[in-house]
Amino acid sequence: MHNKHHHHSSHRTLNGKNFIILPIVFSLLILGITAAIIIPNTMRFYNMASLFFSDNPHNFSQEFNNIYVPTSEGLDEATSKSQPKKASVKSKTISIKEIEYPDYSDQFGELIMDDCGIKCPLFYGDGDVQLNYGVGIYTGSFIPGYGRPILVAGHNATYFNGLKYAQVGQNIVIRTSYGNYRYEITDIQVKHKDDKTAIDLGAEEEILTLYTCYPFDQFGLTPQRCFVYAKYVSGPRLDIRS
Repeated sequence: MHNKHHHHSSHRTLNGKNFIILPIVFSLLILGITAAIIIPNTMRFYNMASLFFSDNPHNFSQEFNNIYVPTSEGLDEATSKSQPKKASVKSKTISIKEIEYPDYSDQFGELIMDDCGIKCPLFYGDGDVQLNYGVGIYTGSFIPGYGRPILVAGHNATYFNGLKYAQVGQNIVIRTSYGNYRYEITDIQVKHKDDKTAIDLGAEEEILTLYTCYPFDQFGLTPQRCFVYAKYVSGPRLDIRS
């Protein structure tokens, strides 16, 4: 009788421990899965928020090199909304050897769209650091003045959120150390991220394409992208032969 009573007591104790331990283990498992999903996105948005809301100055030199020195040359031409049709023909030509060509992650200019409330640093490269602090040119495309396609990426929740106000005919201004450029929006399209017709990097003309995740106010990566296409209007041409 004593042994039987002891067996039942042990069984009840084991069941009691399971009743306490199993919910704890299950809760920890759920917390681990949730943290793995939430923390990466939370940190990215925390880093962005710290740029906008912190009173402390940020030492960008630890993250990237800033080679941008604003110039006023051609600025009136770039910001004017009434340009002669042949303004691009009259644009100055600069030897590519005369400019400081950006390295990957360099900030070498700024992108301005007054009609959309956009004014942000422009980087050469579109990695995490560059897109946290501004917008970036895909290095498989070209820089302004080269006469070839330019592809610029930006986050929809931050610097390129204003693209939702973009309309055909509006101006896009790119300022660099070697000159100021103006482009005019010709088309706006929403396409799937894998759509290979979205941009032709082999084109022999200077087409500026800005793109971001779509819808504009949805956080995180989405399967769709908004593409804003613009034609070259004015700004110094780069002579790559000299």
